[in-house]
Amino acid sequence: MSAYIYILSSKRNGTLYTGSCANPAERIAQHRMGKGSEFVWKYKVFSLVYLEHCATTHDAIARERQVKHWNRAWKIALIEQHNREWRDLYADLNNLMVF
Repeated sequence: MSAYIYILSSKRNGTLYTGSCANPAERIAQHRMGKGSEFVWKYKVFSLVYLEHCATTHDAIARERQVKHWNRAWKIALIEQHNREWRDLYADLNNLMVF
């Protein structure tokens, strides 16, 4: 079963949160309703700025761990490589191209 990793941001160059899931639309909606990560709710990290498809759940978890260990500059570079304007991609999830 395929899965995704995602990065949420509070604002451009703001607080970042990295996670993984099978259904990004559902998971981001949960974050926005205060369900799931307390960190996301506490720091208002609601904008989906990066989404990456992985072939399996195992691959997504491994990639999430990898990205979580990156320094901030690397995460920002990854976001800007695919989403230079830091646009919130949540509304486009159903039509979004997979990176």
